Amino acid sequence: MKNSAISERKNQSISRGVGMTTQIYADRAENSEIWDVEGRRYIDFSSGIAVVNTGHRHPKVIEAVKAQLDRFTHTCHQVVPYESYVRLAERLNGMLPGKFDKKTVFVTTGAEAVENAIKIARNATGRQAIIAFSGGFHGRTFMGMALTGKVVPYKVGFGAMPADVFHAPFPVALHGVSVADSLGALDKLFKADVDPARVAAIIVEPVQGEGGFYEAPRDFMTALRKICDQHGILLVADEVQTGFARTGKMFAMEHHDVAPDLTTMAKSLAGGFPLSAVTGRAEIMDAPGPGGLGGTYGGSPIGVAAAHAVLDVIEEEKLCDRANALGARLKQRLESIRDDVPEIVDIRGPGFMNAVEFNDVKKGLPSAEFANAVRLKALDKGLILLTCGVYGNVIRFLSPITIQDGVMTEALDILESSIREVRAA
Repeated sequence: MKNSAISERKNQSISRGVGMTTQIYADRAENSEIWDVEGRRYIDFSSGIAVVNTGHRHPKVIEAVKAQLDRFTHTCHQVVPYESYVRLAERLNGMLPGKFDKKTVFVTTGAEAVENAIKIARNATGRQAIIAFSGGFHGRTFMGMALTGKVVPYKVGFGAMPADVFHAPFPVALHGVSVADSLGALDKLFKADVDPARVAAIIVEPVQGEGGFYEAPRDFMTALRKICDQHGILLVADEVQTGFARTGKMFAMEHHDVAPDLTTMAKSLAGGFPLSAVTGRAEIMDAPGPGGLGGTYGGSPIGVAAAHAVLDVIEEEKLCDRANALGARLKQRLESIRDDVPEIVDIRGPGFMNAVEFNDVKKGLPSAEFANAVRLKALDKGLILLTCGVYGNVIRFLSPITIQDGVMTEALDILESSIREVRAA
């Protein structure tokens, strides 16, 4: 079986709207490695976009899923509930930042978690308006698109977005937007476009994912919390990509001295099985009436079983500490070649949620071409990378946190040689 033959079949049978970063078709995977249908091995620095923080097919996750398969696969929690759902909610309620009572609801995807967070916020506050940030990504549903601060490819051609969604610039000093600029824009928004008394929530990624792996400054997050408290607005942290040890903490908001009112989670929560969650202040989470939240597949017993195993693995293998060590190692290697590669304008990211950003040296502008050339060169050498950012000039690194030391060394060697070869060309 050939990748090219499957790709031709794909072109005939699957909507072109489903974008694909590579044209390699997976046959099997283990921890940080993937083998395609032609038998070629790749080192995975994407983790299915931050889904398998605990690695492909972690033995404890697979064991938990197999055990659940032998008991039952689906009852719909809203019809015949199960204790594992309750116990997972209890675990998340105890883990999330904030010294207040919390409650949780489980759904299936990150976008669905965001949708439900907005529903809950509007119900609890009796308000309609939502504020999000430029560069943010919150999903491909209509509300997710409305909140997302990037038009192409997420909004283009899909018509009018839901009303009462406003955007403010996210602080990115590298691109000339300071914390003061962002807060000033919020103030202008309140003066010119929306009464803060109408705003139900402000939603923010503690570290922007698709937007370029820009970390929210501590003073910015502190200011957002103050603004929300002043106006009775709920602060929603979108931890879909940042959660579960990726940033060196269980949740990225732990890097800040503020607690959100609501938190959305998905991706690595269940280590590759569909599961997402919203956790928040108990009184806010209880605002919708019975039947207002949920879904047929929400809180799948298979995903819940996997999530319990994921949380155990993170604790037992000290993956928060390992994320910090791996991220430091990656950033050190990139810093070591920075003098030789002037296209590198920034190396950043907490824990193992890291990125390198490239500019065109002659033009002094973001260079998506350089970033994509590095990605393709690395892929040819057997390393899967992802680009991101509003300008497409950022390479983000999302290897499993369980990656073996030897494989990590191999990946860093491929990364360095790929950057150097593109620079030389």
